[in-house]
Amino acid sequence: MTATFEHPKPGACAACNVAPAAEHLAELPKDATLMLSLPGIHCAGCISGVERALNALPGVRSARVNLTLRRAAVEAAPEITAHDLTQLLERAGYEAHELDPGVLATTDADREGRDLLMRLAVAFFAMMNVMLLSVAVWAGAEGVTRDMMHWISAAIAIPAVVFSGRPFYVSAWGALRGGRLNMDVPITLAIVLAVGTSLYETMMSGHHAYFDAAIMLCFFLLGGRYLDHRTRASARSAAQELAALEVPRALRVTASGEETVAAAELAVGDIVRVKPGGRIPVDGIVTEGQSELDRSLMTGESLPVYAGPGTEVSAGEVNLTGPLMVEVRAAGRDTSLHRIADLVAVAESGRANYNSLADQAAKLYAPGVHILAVLAAVGWWIYTQDLRISLNIAAAVLIITCPCALGLAVPAVTTAASGRLFRKGLLIKDGTALERMSEADTVVFDKTGTLTTGAPEPVGLDSHPDEAMGVALALAEASSHPLAEALSGALRARGLRPARIEGATEAPGYGVEGIWRGKPVRLGRAAWVGAEAPDVTATFLKLGDDAPRAIRFTDTLREGAAETVAALKASGRRVILLSGDTRGAVQSFADRIGIEEVIAEALPQEKAALVAQLSEEGARVLMVGDGLNDTAALAAAHVSISPASALDAARTASDMVLMGRSLAPIADAYTTSTSAARRIRENFTIATVYNVLAVPLAIAGLATPLIAALAMSLSSITVSLNALRLK
Repeated sequence: MTATFEHPKPGACAACNVAPAAEHLAELPKDATLMLSLPGIHCAGCISGVERALNALPGVRSARVNLTLRRAAVEAAPEITAHDLTQLLERAGYEAHELDPGVLATTDADREGRDLLMRLAVAFFAMMNVMLLSVAVWAGAEGVTRDMMHWISAAIAIPAVVFSGRPFYVSAWGALRGGRLNMDVPITLAIVLAVGTSLYETMMSGHHAYFDAAIMLCFFLLGGRYLDHRTRASARSAAQELAALEVPRALRVTASGEETVAAAELAVGDIVRVKPGGRIPVDGIVTEGQSELDRSLMTGESLPVYAGPGTEVSAGEVNLTGPLMVEVRAAGRDTSLHRIADLVAVAESGRANYNSLADQAAKLYAPGVHILAVLAAVGWWIYTQDLRISLNIAAAVLIITCPCALGLAVPAVTTAASGRLFRKGLLIKDGTALERMSEADTVVFDKTGTLTTGAPEPVGLDSHPDEAMGVALALAEASSHPLAEALSGALRARGLRPARIEGATEAPGYGVEGIWRGKPVRLGRAAWVGAEAPDVTATFLKLGDDAPRAIRFTDTLREGAAETVAALKASGRRVILLSGDTRGAVQSFADRIGIEEVIAEALPQEKAALVAQLSEEGARVLMVGDGLNDTAALAAAHVSISPASALDAARTASDMVLMGRSLAPIADAYTTSTSAARRIRENFTIATVYNVLAVPLAIAGLATPLIAALAMSLSSITVSLNALRLK
């Protein structure tokens, strides 16, 4: 049973050609993937510092830091151990621990949140008490009364500052010990200066002390840091969402009964029972039972799907109505869910081009800020001969120029946008993909497996007599060919019953034949039944001496394909259909879906060449494809998307992966990416305007350390809240 049109086959497949090389590579030691926990990182400068330190170690192939999860994924030679990496990072001033993948990532995050809240509460309590004492001084207290209020304020503020500001001190000391500067160095110096000058004023019976400013600085800095923590928690990453779907234990069915085991201990061929309401722990095949599955968290599909014997299921799906027996095909780290989670966790560590600007700015900020502070202090001391005033202004400059807002400008937006698109069924594999998606003006679609499901669908069955179709149904059910299966399914759905056929046999490569009412009947390729082959996918039915009847097939349109193409065209983007299929089949499909520009019979290298040519002409190309022949084009495009059903090579080359069957998330991705790019530009504008206005005020002596702390925290909060608007 075959279609009448066949593409020429090469002498050997690509995989066969490279098999000897692959076997040779398999004999070589494989690089190890080491995961490190980095609880102390919190900014773009930390990312750059950690990656730079790790990549400088001989034997390290690559190092990627995920700020959201506070992790580093390191590809290294087998002789490199996690201990080597943690020691290296500790010498560079970063706290690092080997990460046990079996430990839930949320534990450390919750501990960090509780720790920040505790320090924030202490700072708030001390701040309120010091402010009450300051009221007496502001009201005009003089002499001994004023000195007593200052000393009591010192007794409250100094221990509180030491305890509450510990996250800043530890980070600053680690940076200095590693011979570098980060944003916490000027913050720490500002706190020390504020406390030091206040203590000096108190000892000298001075009129003013800034203990209230020092503790308030700690309070607002901690508030901004806690908001940053909550921003990442609320804009939960796709990797965390997928990790949360993993089921740690399963109910294994054995000859002696049922036993609860760790999901990682299951082997291929084991049978597990999934109760109604339970999440499926493995990839497998349903062997017994009937139910419905909720795949919304995994694929974005909103409607439950039927599951019965023979249905393929994946880890993370929810069994809704009835118990199921599932034969294990993959478990633990081998499940599709875990592979996707690993893919996304690596991808989330990517940083947009905008972020690299933030990194460069953060690197320049620390030395620049210190130079400004020193110049301000020296200038004001020369002008006033007052050490207290010059130190206060230096502290204000150090505080007000903290690059927290700049460091948050991109990560906060990227995290929020990734979470939003994940919930719609689209995984972001590359951190720069959102920015590039917003710039794409030309969309190139592959046909089979992308705009279509790859499954054939018979058309025009109404034009054939039911009696003839009954014969076709009987012959089709005697074959396992995809066209035969599609035809039998469509005819059964129409309520037809198979005719009585005697001696139905399949001729490999040709079709199925038998005897009906004493006449030979055949269903198969055109040449076999004496018909002329058309330039479309078809099979032919011949009843005795009658003329052969052509039964044509078309590809089943992928859900949301027509709507997505229409939405892209309506937004003014150029849409091209690029396929290796025959010209007639491609043109017919293009007319059906509404695409005017068509390129057919394209070889893999021709697909990549077309994308490169469009790029040279100034187009920003979005490539959407799923096959091995699309991989080069996916890699060459400005941005690329592949369905979850795509080959591994295609998914690896893509920047985004569609988790469900629908193409609708592509249109959502355009909207979200445009909004994300706008939010990033807004955040950089906020950070830039803030510094342009605030720094001259601090240098001019118009901002006290307290006002500087308020202004810096407000800018960081504004940037974080602006990013959360994407949700």
